[in-house]
Amino acid sequence: MSQSGTECPAPGAPDFRYEKHDSVGSTSSVCMTRAHSGDAGRLWIRADHQSEGRGRRGRDWSSPVGNMFASLLLIDPLPVDRIGELPLTAAVALARAVDKAAGTLQLVRLKWPNDLLVENAKLSGILLEAETLPDGRQAVVIGIGVNCVSHPDLTLYQATDLRSLGFQVTSEQMFECLTASMAELLAKGRQPGGFEFIRRAWLDRAAHLGKQITVKTARDEITGIFADLDAGGHLVLKLDDGRLRTLYAGDVFLPGS
Repeated sequence: MSQSGTECPAPGAPDFRYEKHDSVGSTSSVCMTRAHSGDAGRLWIRADHQSEGRGRRGRDWSSPVGNMFASLLLIDPLPVDRIGELPLTAAVALARAVDKAAGTLQLVRLKWPNDLLVENAKLSGILLEAETLPDGRQAVVIGIGVNCVSHPDLTLYQATDLRSLGFQVTSEQMFECLTASMAELLAKGRQPGGFEFIRRAWLDRAAHLGKQITVKTARDEITGIFADLDAGGHLVLKLDDGRLRTLYAGDVFLPGS
């Protein structure tokens, strides 16, 4: 384990670099700052506490000590038109890491695109941010938070944590399992046909496949049956009139939730 701010090989994935901090505003912000400073990527930033943790659509992410907060900086990880594969890749990697850390099998279900659920309650958050740097490189930051020992009272979703579920998992244990799993899945995704493997692994854990859901996008709400993920990992809804509609972003809700 590194001292605060000292770089060392990532536990569980020695081909990646790692910095541990006591407290930062946001691990993802630290990663993006490093990208603008010329960092080559494959860098994990982890912190015991975040003062400005954030989730999707600019929402705050509660970051108390004891839970796991980490972000991974990648530079040009995939062609630009395939960056959308990474949220699903990260979700499968994190789901496998939770199983390994907790000693479980298929504990976690996945809500599109990358929320981890246990008994329909949210266990974690994944936020992907991408930016084209002045030198033309593509910087991608995957920010991940896991509720190891506590969870917030969310307004949109019910939340949970591993301790409440009966599992004693430290943030250090969770992080080491995550780095190993993420390295494996990122390598898999770069291989020919690798994302199809990841897509199928995601569907094996799909929480709402075959069920009626509502997807709230920035513009409207669409209700239909969750029919599939397309080859790029986008959500395919079957509408009441039988037509299929592909959605590229949005928040998923069950009827009445």
